[in-house]
Amino acid sequence: IRDYYASRGLGDVYKRQKGNAMKLPGKIAIMGGGSWATALAKIVLSTQDSINWYMRRPDRIEEFKQLGHNPCYLTAVKFDTNKINFYSNINQAIKDSDTLIFATPSPFLKQHLKKVKTSLKDKFIISAIKGIVPDENMLITDYFAEYYKVPTENIAVIGGPCHAEEIALERLSYITLACSDIEKVRTISPVFKNQYLKNSFCKDVTGIEYAAVLKNVYAIAAGICHGMKYGDNFQAVFISNAIEEMRNFVDAVHGLERDITDSVYLGDLLVTAYSRFSRNRTFGTMIGKGYSVKTAQLEMEMIAEGYYGTKCMREINEKYKVNMPILDAVYDILYEKKSPTTVIRQLTETFK
Repeated sequence: IRDYYASRGLGDVYKRQKGNAMKLPGKIAIMGGGSWATALAKIVLSTQDSINWYMRRPDRIEEFKQLGHNPCYLTAVKFDTNKINFYSNINQAIKDSDTLIFATPSPFLKQHLKKVKTSLKDKFIISAIKGIVPDENMLITDYFAEYYKVPTENIAVIGGPCHAEEIALERLSYITLACSDIEKVRTISPVFKNQYLKNSFCKDVTGIEYAAVLKNVYAIAAGICHGMKYGDNFQAVFISNAIEEMRNFVDAVHGLERDITDSVYLGDLLVTAYSRFSRNRTFGTMIGKGYSVKTAQLEMEMIAEGYYGTKCMREINEKYKVNMPILDAVYDILYEKKSPTTVIRQLTETFK
């Protein structure tokens, strides 16, 4: 069949046909070794017989095998390591897998992918990364499409209010799977469905990705206000204004019909802004209490994606020029070193 298409100069058509006929999910690989990657591994192993799992550090893999759990993240989650094929070689993990679930912090994605020499074109990519590629100011899906030539119909995102810590505790959670080819996420959705996890699907890849970045920024702002002793009454008003700002931006950049009150938008914002598990809220709370940015980052054990997302979104919005007072306020505090007291007081005057 390949030769038939090639003889007629239709090699690209053959590739598309082949891509459309790809087996889903095939062999699944978890790409990353942090909390969210560990939670995703737990989910996938609840529905699949085995997984491939790429972790950057061989010593962590050896520790994992000895302990039966991730030595550094969600250590209470036990795994049957006989069901896990571990890899410290990213290229071998890719070659041996069909579906790749990326769950690394966005600031480190480029350095991981720089090692990739294997083609990703025939893989199904799922991004579980709620961030933007720094320096490039690109959404994760756009980065895979532009730099690794993955067809957009073979790239999906996982969104929604779903903390890794609650997955570890098997508390009922909901996610949304988005892809331009919605039949592909329908096909793969049983992988992410069990007694404690439900899912839905849609086509709003861009809107969900931007919303996931912005909710981290807004969670930092909510944390700053919490650290400054603003109460629940104010936080309710803050969230109301934050979801409106999010809607204005995603509608401006991607005018797909959507309901901003769906859990993948509003729900994710709420849990990230309120939950004790939210690293972005925790980071913001420290800033609100008077910590410097550097001190807060040093004391936290995990990455607060919203710190990087704030700068990226500020630069991206220079193109779209959407009125975003909350984003601007967080940027002024984190990057311009302006007084949180002054900036937040001015911000409150814009709320309704």
